[in-house]
Amino acid sequence: MDLPTVWFVAIAVLWTGYFVLEGFDFGVGMLLPVLGRGSDTDRRVVINAIGPVWDGNEVWLITAVGAMFAAFPAWYAGLLSGFYLPVLLVVVALIARGVAFEYRGKVDDPRWRARWDVAIVAGSAVPAFTWGLVFANLVRGVELGPDRVVRSDLVDLLNPYALVGGLATLTLFVLHGAVFLALKTDGPVRHRARAAARAAAPAAGATLFAFLMWTQADHGSPATAVVAACAVGALLGGALLVARRREGWAFLATAIAVAATTAALFATLFPAVLPSLLDPAFDLTVADAASKPYTLGILSWIGGFALPLVLLYQSWSYWVFRRRVTRAHVS
Repeated sequence: MDLPTVWFVAIAVLWTGYFVLEGFDFGVGMLLPVLGRGSDTDRRVVINAIGPVWDGNEVWLITAVGAMFAAFPAWYAGLLSGFYLPVLLVVVALIARGVAFEYRGKVDDPRWRARWDVAIVAGSAVPAFTWGLVFANLVRGVELGPDRVVRSDLVDLLNPYALVGGLATLTLFVLHGAVFLALKTDGPVRHRARAAARAAAPAAGATLFAFLMWTQADHGSPATAVVAACAVGALLGGALLVARRREGWAFLATAIAVAATTAALFATLFPAVLPSLLDPAFDLTVADAASKPYTLGILSWIGGFALPLVLLYQSWSYWVFRRRVTRAHVS
């Protein structure tokens, strides 16, 4: 395997880590008004369940985007030229969400907290939907000419296939977040999280199945069919496990569903990184977009040193904050 392919796989792994970890963050944020209804104490339980880890999870996004910029500058440039509006929307949403987490408890006023709660919900739902939209369009292709400039506009990106992709990630993250809260909390929030997971599972299963089958029919191969089947099977297994109150195994299953979905999309994309709808000859491939071998060699040394540190830090933080969050902890 050559270095450009190694770095394509590495970037796929970084995006997978981001969606698995930030996916339940987004789900928790979207479920805040449902699971914390009627009591600010319960809302604080929901927020505190992800409080120590949500910003650390975003390191995976920064690392993935940084690796794309360094290893595949042409991919990075093409992606931003064609998807700058969705990416800008995601950035604004993530900023609003982060500020809301920090400022929500600064003033003891229900109206103040309610406004920041809206920012948390919107700041979680917008990225959850938009990332699915962006990656679906990456697999489908864009109007890419021989000059490597993307000519697709926002209307082109809002095609039916991409909208189904956005709904698939949105509902999958809601289920992933509900299962995480059932695992991480106790008392009324835990009971509501179980009910929310049971309610979200049919929608997540239907949209994910439709999205992956559509992807498979238009762009798939036997190998991607196996990965897509793993994603749907893991999601169904997670739904059954949460119904039996086995939250730990259910969370592992939904994490596998998110990881397998991301892997299926990257496997479908390869060897292109930005397919062209105008002519397959204009496809931007891994080989076309890669940096020079010397740059990739230096990046490999940096990645080999930094990635274990990130994994060590995150494992430590999850271990330290592994206990369930209850009303007693926030009162």
